[in-house]
Amino acid sequence: MTIEGKWRIAEMELWDDEAIDLVGPAFMAFSGQTGHFCFIAVEGDMRCTHAERKGRPYVKFTWSGNDECDPAGGKGWAQLETDGCLTGRIYFHGADDSAFRAVPMRLTEETAKRPAT
Repeated sequence: MTIEGKWRIAEMELWDDEAIDLVGPAFMAFSGQTGHFCFIAVEGDMRCTHAERKGRPYVKFTWSGNDECDPAGGKGWAQLETDGCLTGRIYFHGADDSAFRAVPMRLTEETAKRPAT
């Protein structure tokens, strides 16, 4: 299995489910050396370095973006667990950090949570 693709952030250490999905379904997406994430009112683009840790796929990243429209950035990491989940931690430069757990995002989950147009 690989970290590549889109992941639904299922839980975070610092924020409850309602907060995590404030502006839409919380997610992280990885594609090669880049990625993107969104949770609460935080959105960021990632620069990724892939490796292995303890025999499992692992990625570390730096990110820049915004937090409630204010510039924000930091770093983080994620590791693919044996159960197929992604666990990791995201750090805000000079501020909070939070552990997270994410699950593979299926097309049906993605479309079911998309606002109607």
